[in-house]
Amino acid sequence: MDQPVAIDALSALAHDTRLAIFRLLVQRGPEGTPAMEVGRLLDLKPSTLSGHLGTLKRARLVTTERQHREVLYAPNFEAVNGLVRFLLQDCCCGDAAACAGVMAGVPPLE
Repeated sequence: MDQPVAIDALSALAHDTRLAIFRLLVQRGPEGTPAMEVGRLLDLKPSTLSGHLGTLKRARLVTTERQHREVLYAPNFEAVNGLVRFLLQDCCCGDAAACAGVMAGVPPLE
């Protein structure tokens, strides 16, 4: 992940409603959640929800899939992992032993 993409992702998450939406989608898993269900669970108006989901999608943090008349939103775990790797890529100046606890569970850089 390069810096402009990371900035877009961090900017998208730097809003209380978008962060709540993203966290809800992460909790619900990769199968996706209908937009209207997200709105209902977070008590958001459709127009407000649409704007926030659009921002998260443009930042590549969520994916969409149409199922019949519904659009399902799911977290883009690949993008999130890329963001975490970007943030931690220079952890402890590359000293793997020094940052082993920090990097535990973070997928290696590709």
